[in-house]
Amino acid sequence: MATQSAKASEIERKWYVVDAAGQPLGRLASKVAHVLRGKHRPEFTPHVDTGDFVIITNAAQVRLTGNKLEGKFYYNHSGYPGGLRSESAGHLLERKPELVVEKAVKGMLPKNSLGRQMFRKLKVYPEGTHPHVAQKPEPFSF
Repeated sequence: MATQSAKASEIERKWYVVDAAGQPLGRLASKVAHVLRGKHRPEFTPHVDTGDFVIITNAAQVRLTGNKLEGKFYYNHSGYPGGLRSESAGHLLERKPELVVEKAVKGMLPKNSLGRQMFRKLKVYPEGTHPHVAQKPEPFSF
């Protein structure tokens, strides 16, 4: 019996909705990356995007443990001398909470074109509402 390899045209994608309220950021991100990658499916193939769409709501209420609100920093460099900018996780969580969750999930996906394709299936919203009701997302429980 030969091993079957999934084809991108044969995959039926589902939509899942995840409530991030009160969940630790890293645990949430690792489980969401698992679903985006498609590792929860029996037909998982490493070189094919077999993952599903994931909607994360209440990103503003995600939990950071320990001293990460003041001690964790996100860095960005403009490319010019002296162009390094840093922002604490607490400040970024107030300003753009969806960015904190997106960066955590993106860091757990492959660093290639396939990982970028998987990342496009992630939708993050700071409140409890989302505009994807027509896709009939199912609640995803961990």
